[in-house]
Amino acid sequence: MARALILLEGTTANGLPYVRAAQSLGLHPITLSADPAQYDYLEAGKYEAIRVDTSNLGALILECSRLQAIYAIAGITSANESFYATVGDLCRHFHLPGPDPTSIEQCCDKYVQRKLLADAGVPVPAYHLAANAKDVEHAATEIGLPAVLKPDVGVGSIGVQLCRNADELAEHTTHLLEKHTWRTSPKILVEEFAQGPYYCANIMGYEVIAIAAAEFGPPPLFVFREYTFPAPLTDDEYKRIADVSLSCLQVLGLGWGPTNIEFRWTKRGPVVIEVNPRMAGGDPQLIQLAYGVDLVTEHIKLVIGEEWDLRKRHSQTAASRTIVPDRDGILDWIDGSRAAALPGVLQVEMYVKPESPIVRKGDYRDYIGRVVASSPSLAQTKAILQHAVDLVGWSITPFPPLANEEKSAAPHPTEIAPGNR
Repeated sequence: MARALILLEGTTANGLPYVRAAQSLGLHPITLSADPAQYDYLEAGKYEAIRVDTSNLGALILECSRLQAIYAIAGITSANESFYATVGDLCRHFHLPGPDPTSIEQCCDKYVQRKLLADAGVPVPAYHLAANAKDVEHAATEIGLPAVLKPDVGVGSIGVQLCRNADELAEHTTHLLEKHTWRTSPKILVEEFAQGPYYCANIMGYEVIAIAAAEFGPPPLFVFREYTFPAPLTDDEYKRIADVSLSCLQVLGLGWGPTNIEFRWTKRGPVVIEVNPRMAGGDPQLIQLAYGVDLVTEHIKLVIGEEWDLRKRHSQTAASRTIVPDRDGILDWIDGSRAAALPGVLQVEMYVKPESPIVRKGDYRDYIGRVVASSPSLAQTKAILQHAVDLVGWSITPFPPLANEEKSAAPHPTEIAPGNR
């Protein structure tokens, strides 16, 4: 009987690596998804996918029970944070290794996570929970502007915005209350804007594997623009981030499998912005380039009960830059072939095809591509990456104007857009 790995849903960045890693370990990957067609790597039909209501634990148990009659289920996991607590429930039901669902659920509630960390003395930004516009205004008055507004639950910077004045605060509050999809009643987290360099710690079990330096695109949004491994930290700075990271795991009951923790280095030192109970999108590839550690494969080994190997095999600098459009419209073309030909460029990937509509949302869904580079030094890697990004071009034709707009505002193609402007 063939051994199968059940993958609950997928992701744009890490879904395909999980499928391929499972195959490399001699497993048959099966993705359970409410809509398999949303993932390009599944849409082609090369990998097995089954349509099932992934929000319904009972339906998932029934489907896994059916698959048990065909395969020996070696493990169940997911690269998608939104379904990781459900993975824990399924693992418990089928007596398989897996994360603690209660710990995952409380970690995914940003207010609960904040409170647990703050009560334990872990440095976090000042924060308040708000349910309406009056609450938000009162919280922002106490914390002070600029402040960050975000939904209590969510991923990928969806709904997260820096509010620098009262007008921006009122505008984004209205947007969240009226436009954001809430599972129950609105819960908005109002946070102090912690200022300083941004770092992300990647952890497996209780071992800090790598720390990245991260940069965002222009404010007031928090759309990640660039990641660099390793972060340029002193030994003392690395140790302080690692120590706070391990404190977070202990407080939140994590420590099984991957965790990604985001920090700002402020005047107080490392301040925890967010603890994510899963692997960061895109980071595993960079970590493998920088250190020779395949986190996806090692995670699957843990899932199926095998011994993992997290030893670093070499030391390089690896970095990625996301490609984000500068306007809405119809994508005429996009080309990264010249960038891909540069020495030191490991990947130039485009996420959208010509004739696709481009509607920016202010979060990770705005990415239209990514460039990855690696070399022995930070300066060289940065130079290669910038040169490559400058060689990526695209053209977007703006959407036709609305009927009440001026006729003179007729659509016209943009100039060739080099790089990530």
